[in-house]
Amino acid sequence: MKAPQDIILRPVITEASMAGIQMKKYTFKVAADANKIEIAKAVEALFPGTKVAKVNTMNCRGRLKRMGRSVGYTASSKKAIVTLAEGSKTIEFFDTML
Repeated sequence: MKAPQDIILRPVITEASMAGIQMKKYTFKVAADANKIEIAKAVEALFPGTKVAKVNTMNCRGRLKRMGRSVGYTASSKKAIVTLAEGSKTIEFFDTML
């Protein structure tokens, strides 16, 4: 079994992800091989007092990038949008961003 720090890699800080905080939706970059159950358990372990209601995941393909005549792809990744339960405690890291 993987450690929670190996599953949740980093938070996603964008305008769209910050707009979801009022609805208790938090966005994270996660390990590509992690499933929804592992992601939910990792969030509850990393942030005590939180209770996950649901997890939505999406695989993001790497984009084609060019630098002169060199062509390559950026790294593929996986994002998870975690919705917390109604009586759950919020994640303090995101509260300082608002």
